Amino acid sequence: MTDYHIENDVKFDFLQLIDVAKIAGEMQPWSNRLLCRVNDSVVRLGVIHGEFHWHKHDLEDEFFYVLEGSLLIDLDAGGTVELQPGQGYTVPKGKVHRTRAPSRTAILMVETATVTPTGD
Repeated sequence: MTDYHIENDVKFDFLQLIDVAKIAGEMQPWSNRLLCRVNDSVVRLGVIHGEFHWHKHDLEDEFFYVLEGSLLIDLDAGGTVELQPGQGYTVPKGKVHRTRAPSRTAILMVETATVTPTGD
């Protein structure tokens, strides 16, 4: 990973159609957009290719859902979880992890609005 572009402003309000596939198709790798709020959480769309740094979120769980490509989630206690399109996985708060994508991959992330996307 060389540069990570994070947009923290909410792109869509309630009662608006969100064409996730179209938006993902227009994004460059290592982009992250905050699509909408749902109660105290946010839904982010990320496009990645390569590997992110090891990190954790002290107070927030993080849910990953693969739209296209393949996502690898490495866990500090050993082991890697591989997700294909249509599959999701939740990393609990405090768990050190990193994400990797061997090719261009689009993912949705659901997390509380207080999360720092790059980790604590």
